[in-house]
Amino acid sequence: MKEKRQRLTELADTYAKEDICIAFSGGIDSSLLLCLAAECAAKYGTKVHAVTFDTVLHPRCDVEIAKRVAEETGAIHHIIEVNELDNPEILDNPKNRCYLCKKALFGHLLDYARENGISCVLEGTNHDDLSSYRPGLQAIRELGIQSPLAQAGLTKEEIRQWAEEMGISVARRPSTPCLATRLPYGARIEAGVLRQIEKGEAYLRDKGYANVRIRVHGTIARIEIDREDFLRFMGEARETAEHIKQLGFSYVTLDLEGFRSGSMDE
Repeated sequence: MKEKRQRLTELADTYAKEDICIAFSGGIDSSLLLCLAAECAAKYGTKVHAVTFDTVLHPRCDVEIAKRVAEETGAIHHIIEVNELDNPEILDNPKNRCYLCKKALFGHLLDYARENGISCVLEGTNHDDLSSYRPGLQAIRELGIQSPLAQAGLTKEEIRQWAEEMGISVARRPSTPCLATRLPYGARIEAGVLRQIEKGEAYLRDKGYANVRIRVHGTIARIEIDREDFLRFMGEARETAEHIKQLGFSYVTLDLEGFRSGSMDE
């Protein structure tokens, strides 16, 4: 762990000798990267630009959280609005959707960097991401964007631990990946359904469930939560089912395998 931290700190220090641009979601990975970059940039008098995408496929709350964390670091924060559903290739949620989205989003990021005279562009992929199905990584490589966390070999849990030690406010924030990951490949992506998913997951998080996914199969909402929360969930099942149905679903189920990141790829 010590060697990994030293490696990332050295990378951040090297990059921060010039102005840098970071793809910033407000999640724990990009937040740690941004904080370290901002600390290093302060030594050299360079600027750190944190760029957040306000998109149809991501929860609305992400942007507000990103604003707050960027302000805490003192980085220059810029928001780019993107509607991925304007791309007809993405509408039917193909297997390579993540690649198509990342290629488009990070293309906007590179445009912003060029407009501001920045040649160093970073993003927050971690070492764990390299071993899961993430076609978006191909787009990142093709565009020449650097992934310092992955380069340093840092895992998600190691990043969380370090972020807690640094007092980063989102250190224990659960991951909130693209809402399209809640739909089967080949299912039409509709903005209305995405908002249903977003509202349903927000409701469950407000009730105290940390890891939550609502996977959608037609009119069925399949809820994934941590298995240790099953007993409490069953005590609230009727109330929860009624609320989720009010969002527009006909049936509400609990997945007995519990929360699994990327379960639609199984």
